Amino acid sequence: MHTTVILLADAPAQLLPARQLMAFTLASHIILVPFGVALPLLTLVMHYRGLRRNDPVALLLARRWSAVMAVQFAVGVVTGTVLSFEFGLLWPGLMGKWGGVFGIGFGVEAWAFFLEAVLIAIYLYGWRRLKPRTHFLLGLPLPAAALLGAFGILAANSWMNTPRGFTLDAGGTPQDVHIWSAIFTPMFGPQYWHFVVAMLLTAGYTVAGVYAVGWLRGRRDRYHRLGFTLPFTLAAVFTPVQFLLGDSIARSVFHKQPVKFAATEIVWRTDTHVPEYIFGRLHPDGTVSGGIRIPQFDSILAGFTPGTKVTGLTSVPAADRPTATQATITHWAFDLMVVIGSLLILLALWYGWCRLRRHRLPASPWFFRAAACAGVASVVAVECGWVTAEVGRQPWIVYGHMRIAEAVTPTRSTSLWIMLGLVVVVYAFIFGSLLAVLLKMRTRWRLADARRSAGERTEEPEAETPYGPRARVPADGTGPGPAEDGRP
Repeated sequence: MHTTVILLADAPAQLLPARQLMAFTLASHIILVPFGVALPLLTLVMHYRGLRRNDPVALLLARRWSAVMAVQFAVGVVTGTVLSFEFGLLWPGLMGKWGGVFGIGFGVEAWAFFLEAVLIAIYLYGWRRLKPRTHFLLGLPLPAAALLGAFGILAANSWMNTPRGFTLDAGGTPQDVHIWSAIFTPMFGPQYWHFVVAMLLTAGYTVAGVYAVGWLRGRRDRYHRLGFTLPFTLAAVFTPVQFLLGDSIARSVFHKQPVKFAATEIVWRTDTHVPEYIFGRLHPDGTVSGGIRIPQFDSILAGFTPGTKVTGLTSVPAADRPTATQATITHWAFDLMVVIGSLLILLALWYGWCRLRRHRLPASPWFFRAAACAGVASVVAVECGWVTAEVGRQPWIVYGHMRIAEAVTPTRSTSLWIMLGLVVVVYAFIFGSLLAVLLKMRTRWRLADARRSAGERTEEPEAETPYGPRARVPADGTGPGPAEDGRP
């Protein structure tokens, strides 16, 4: 009988719906994470440019980006809070036994969320109410708060991959917890920096993609040029850095989680001179079909020599390793992430060549088409990274200490399936509302720009300099009135 069928037959009925619910909410939330982590930095860089060069276009972009940042943060808080509750509701075995060891990461993330919310509120309120320098300085802690939130959640996740900082008593209960060891596990550094740079790339390419679409539609003004150039430049600079960080985390997995590495590379038996498969499918008997086979290349990638020994999946019992199907999913996710990263490097090189050698933006419309797709591709790469990290760890929820089946809730599976359906409907409404709000903001800004280009006065707050008194709008809506004293 197929190994996957045997393992599923032994698993609790609650396991599948619980995993699907967690996977759906995590995959949905992670779409917003890049903007929560990296958009504050992009906004402040644009803000600094506007102040430094007395550039009203840069200040206009910074103010509009700050509005987008606030809207997506509000939705991100909701989806992130749902995930926090799910840890306790879906996986009580995990939190009941191990929460005292790695729960500090979730505490750090909660405080970071609170701090970031306060800072975003102050930053939004400060436009046209605070002195320019004071307003900018009050916004500077925003990227640090965003990184602190990422620090907390990555500390918890890296601990689940390489648990440290505790001892077990005779009954298997963790005790003598060492907080620093539990936070700074062997996988924390590679995983954290790989994640942070991925967020920066995704936010940079996504924001630039919006203005690339405008560029393709004939909007070649300075507003679109600057809106494209700054985020795309930052993303392009960090793209090769991310490739090196990705190689680093793969080697860390090779040394610290060899079975997970075997799943990622669909290596069945421990051996040297192991071939590399680009895509391909692993079967329960250890054979691989499809894909592109490169002889000895996996050993070379792992240890820089064909003689490097790579641990195979059969080095541990079937119950302690991913199934052939899970290994194939992990492998495909990893390969797709690598392919997208390679294409982004080519795009960054194209951009760098034109900027450094020709001192202009690329003229080809194909470049801007690729740039418009780069943001979506980056989001896909982020999703693939989490699939690689989580599916490749199966069947462990705490690597080597607790299986997922031991942590799942005793709630009836029927209730969990109903809950999944409700969450899908609610999330569709939430993300639909987010998209509608963003499109409404875009339309309002575009109309205001058109009226301003025609020489008309507008009531939009961004129409004038972001600092100074706001123009009064009469009750009859006939036009702007005398200036106020700076109050809303």
